[in-house]
Amino acid sequence: MIYTVTVNPSLDYIVDVEKFKTGVVNRTTAERINAGGKGINVSIVLHNLGLDSVVLGFTAGFTGTKISSMLSEQGITSDFIPVKSGMSRINVKLRSDEETEINGQGPVITASDLALIFEKINGLTDSDILVLAGSIPSTMPETVYMDIMKRMQGKKTKIVVDATNDLLRNVLQYHPFLVKPNNHELGEIFGVELRTKDDVITYAEKFRKMGARNVLVSMAGDGAVLIDENGKIYKSAAPKGKKKNSVGAGDSMVAGFLAGYLNGGSYADAFKMGLCTGSASAFSEQLATRAQVEKLLHEQHFDF
Repeated sequence: MIYTVTVNPSLDYIVDVEKFKTGVVNRTTAERINAGGKGINVSIVLHNLGLDSVVLGFTAGFTGTKISSMLSEQGITSDFIPVKSGMSRINVKLRSDEETEINGQGPVITASDLALIFEKINGLTDSDILVLAGSIPSTMPETVYMDIMKRMQGKKTKIVVDATNDLLRNVLQYHPFLVKPNNHELGEIFGVELRTKDDVITYAEKFRKMGARNVLVSMAGDGAVLIDENGKIYKSAAPKGKKKNSVGAGDSMVAGFLAGYLNGGSYADAFKMGLCTGSASAFSEQLATRAQVEKLLHEQHFDF
């Protein structure tokens, strides 16, 4: 089974406003509410691609109840830990001449809450996959992903980490199966700016030597790079299409990579599926569907 962890899930309220102005009443031209969070996005796309998963994390208040019910309505299993203080956050994404985001704080996560999720994760087996994705609230220790991986030592559970800065750097010593920074996040960790695929390959290889088994780096419209655990390099331009929504594209790439790996068993298949799934989400108002991904796979040329 695949388990995804979203420690600070949200309700994402996405609104379109023509010519947004501060200090006056603005009216929306379109709006929608989604259950949000990077791990949740991974699970939604996995479901769209025909793979089951279980969403783990923390919820609180009426917003937490709504997140759980929305996932259930989509056929996605969740096993959230309810916490007492605060409420699950609401993130507002305002799309106008410019895109603006206002993200909520989320509930207070206590040491006893953390112990409960550690207990759930301790029950994973060698055949399971665990996806640790996204940022953490300020009430949690910055070592939480590292602490989870440390507890999993001795098991063959494949662990995927999609995070930034120290959250990502700290897990490398425990040899995650896959890490997926984007080129900007990878550059920030090393204090450099990565503009080309050759730049990315150089620093992705450094990351692999620091402990990651496979390093997948997304580059938005410029495509992606993968260095697998054998040191083989895969790189490709992005599929052609019009970007409509960047939210969830990186999470979709993770889901597509896992689907390709599990269905085909090769890193080439995983890379192809990951790239096309990430692009399919970017080209749609919603997260990628199987039909959209298969269309891009058929159209995209890979030269490896």
